[in-house]
Amino acid sequence: MSKKVQTELSGKTILVTGSPGFIGANLVLRLLRELAAGTVISFDNMNDYYDPKLKEYRLSLIEKAAETSPVRHVFVRGSIADKALVDRVFAGYRPDVVVNLAAQAGVRYSIDHPDVYIESNLIGFYNILEACRHSYDGGAKGVEHLVYASSSSVYGGNKKVPFSTDDKVDNPVSLYAATKKSNELLAHSYAKLYNIPSTGLRFFTVYGPAGRPDMFYYSATQKLVRGETISIFNYGNCKRDFTYVDDIVEGVLRVMRGAPERAAGEDGLPLPPYAVYNIGGGTPENLLDYIQTLQEELVRAGVLPADYDFDAHKKLVPMQPGDVPVTYADSKGLEEDYGFRPAIGIREGLRKFAEWYKTYYC
Repeated sequence: MSKKVQTELSGKTILVTGSPGFIGANLVLRLLRELAAGTVISFDNMNDYYDPKLKEYRLSLIEKAAETSPVRHVFVRGSIADKALVDRVFAGYRPDVVVNLAAQAGVRYSIDHPDVYIESNLIGFYNILEACRHSYDGGAKGVEHLVYASSSSVYGGNKKVPFSTDDKVDNPVSLYAATKKSNELLAHSYAKLYNIPSTGLRFFTVYGPAGRPDMFYYSATQKLVRGETISIFNYGNCKRDFTYVDDIVEGVLRVMRGAPERAAGEDGLPLPPYAVYNIGGGTPENLLDYIQTLQEELVRAGVLPADYDFDAHKKLVPMQPGDVPVTYADSKGLEEDYGFRPAIGIREGLRKFAEWYKTYYC
């Protein structure tokens, strides 16, 4: 168990990049509901990687929640790759806690669009690290904790399961995974050089209402509604550690409240106040079982008719480049250090998604 410095979030200034993205929006909504005071800054470029209306919808939920919250909410529209803007935000608001969720997501998209991954995930993250570094200039208190999103994709083609943060992750099978591993390396070096308490979180297949339309459960739903055929990769022989968004947010919140402790080594230099955790359900689900549950919940919610012919709209296909057959989280570290393990099952999670989908689209 690693030592943590308890960080009180109420009354603090918290910067959440990537809000109103999927995880970011849900995190900000929790903060607005639960904190008694302070400022939350949402920072996002609202790009069109997927339908921007979904981000506008999430932003509207945040702004509505902010109307009755004791917490001040500020939205900054822009890219973390814009160094001047990042520096202005840090200089103007002086965040105490930074949660960097802004990133170009998606394994398959990275195969044909590498430039946007370099811009957001490497240059953008570097800008955040530099701003955290300079937050201590002139003896200022600066950033108390940097929490950032990594990904289960860093495990690449690892055969050993469950995936542990002690495993070697030097063989990424996609550019997206390579950028996320690079984030961890950069954060470690900045933690060592500038004593920035930082924690990386490897998320495992996050899903839920108002999620990312490029994720399988969402895109499959949209195709089925249109009467199209869904492709099931690796002939259905995939297992995924699906993690419901509320579990992810609970994990992020707990980590935000416990920063790695600063300490000096035998040489008098800082030991890096750095940690990495998995956040995953710890119970990988067979893709075919997941699809079966999704179908049942879409019918139950009235998104699809009871007599829908699912078999006529499914096609088993080979594995896609950059994909992996199994993701399976060992979340023991998270449980030991923060007392939390994701627990929401796919039936409950997909039911909430199907009910939301019915309300939003139908």
